[in-house]
Amino acid sequence: MQDDVPGTVLNEGGPWGGSGGKDDEDKKKWGPTRPGGAGPSALDALIRRGRARFGGGGGGFEAPQLGGLWQWALAALILLWIGATSVHTIAGQERGVVTRFGKYVGTLDPGMRWTLPSPIDRVTKVNVDKIEEIPIDNGPDGQAGENLVLTGDGNVIDLAYSIRWSKRDPEQYMFEVQDPQNTIKEVAESAMREAIARMSFDQVIGGKRQIQQEVADRAQELLDSYHAGVLIQGVTIKTAAAPSEVINADKDVTIAQQKVQSYLEAAQSYALQITTKAQREATQFDSFYVLYKASPEVTRRQLYYETMEKVLAKSDKVIVEPRNVVPYLAPPAGVAKAQEPAK
Repeated sequence: MQDDVPGTVLNEGGPWGGSGGKDDEDKKKWGPTRPGGAGPSALDALIRRGRARFGGGGGGFEAPQLGGLWQWALAALILLWIGATSVHTIAGQERGVVTRFGKYVGTLDPGMRWTLPSPIDRVTKVNVDKIEEIPIDNGPDGQAGENLVLTGDGNVIDLAYSIRWSKRDPEQYMFEVQDPQNTIKEVAESAMREAIARMSFDQVIGGKRQIQQEVADRAQELLDSYHAGVLIQGVTIKTAAAPSEVINADKDVTIAQQKVQSYLEAAQSYALQITTKAQREATQFDSFYVLYKASPEVTRRQLYYETMEKVLAKSDKVIVEPRNVVPYLAPPAGVAKAQEPAK
């Protein structure tokens, strides 16, 4: 038993026993052991484990072990990630929209700004000074270059125009409208058709500036009612003309009108010729009627002779009258003379 141990053994080497040396120095440095000699205290054990992991014993600084390097590297990466995702530089033409776990919490003004690290806070930079343009020249069937609009007087016009816009309120632009660009396009088309429906074809062709301003104001009014966060910069009409089908039809109509005019002129010329001929014949008939009335018998014989000359001039035959009377009729030119009878 412990009572049987001589006192000299308990007190050997100092008040805590032992033989002195390095063990005694450690005891003096780190504290006594637990009562009863059961080993080092909990604090002593914790300190010894820390020394063994990060530096070793008291003989000076030693290089950390492999496990310590990984811990330092991980800590450095965490610090870098926090710094990279918490510090934000917002340019003068930008605004930073901050969302915390997907919910909007604020907007950052230009400058150096701080937020919670990602993925807690996320910052989306929105350029509020950039002017974007949406061309509108597609018809309902997606045919490029044709956008047919009905005018107030029932005509169809082909319009090609564009709308310029910018982001005025980043929060509304990102969260109030699901598809801002498509919404802007549809609103511009609606405003344009509304304006064209109140005007005639000729007014549309000659009033482009008025239509552009009216469409821009109406589109801005509708987008504000949707809280789209968009500012309409202007509308530009590039083309305003009749559709290609109407142009081709107009060309066909013009060609047909030209043909009709040529036919009318030909008919009028022919009618003039016939009228002139008829008037000349009527005048001749009137003159001949005066002669006939003065001497009917002579006139009838003269008519008979003239008619026979016209008829026989086209014939190559010789006519023999009855009663053995053979008058001599000169054959037409080109007909061989009859052979004279032998004496």
